[in-house]
Amino acid sequence: MEPVTLRTERLELSAPHEGDVDAVFAACQDADIQRFTTVPSPYERSHAEGFVTKTAQWWAEGTETTWAMRHEGTLVGMIGLHRLGAGAGEIGYWMAPAARGRGLASEAARAVVDWGFHPDGLGLARIEWRAVTSNPASARIAHSLGFRYEGMVRAALVNGAGVRSDGYIAGLLADDDRTPQIWPISGF
Repeated sequence: MEPVTLRTERLELSAPHEGDVDAVFAACQDADIQRFTTVPSPYERSHAEGFVTKTAQWWAEGTETTWAMRHEGTLVGMIGLHRLGAGAGEIGYWMAPAARGRGLASEAARAVVDWGFHPDGLGLARIEWRAVTSNPASARIAHSLGFRYEGMVRAALVNGAGVRSDGYIAGLLADDDRTPQIWPISGF
């Protein structure tokens, strides 16, 4: 599959490239990115180089779609649909610290979900979301997009340092109403 560029009101989502290595390396020094995602910890420049190379392979193989989120030409985060197969995928994202709290991740996630479900995109039937229970920012994004809370998975999420954490899981079907649903967890 060839990489696809998506555009929103404030963002361009495009395939990561060699010119992003320094920005990815810098962002992945953030303790929260290392705590809540699968990026290696400690995160070295070679990890960023390898990541950019792998994203091109994932697109070509059709196993994952990964976009760099760009706001005014600056890389502000990463987002993708992972574990693609049998009409389903899992959304994942991280934001650079300076870009947090401005709604950019929600805007990007909405575009990725729309494309993932659209027949001219991936035509998925289901998109899943998972996040560590101590990551309410990620949960707020999934909740705002209409994902349905499906439960808590105990010690199921492993970060790049090998630390196991409890996680929440939610799903969204192509024909679901996208309005936020009630989640039986604190804050929702």
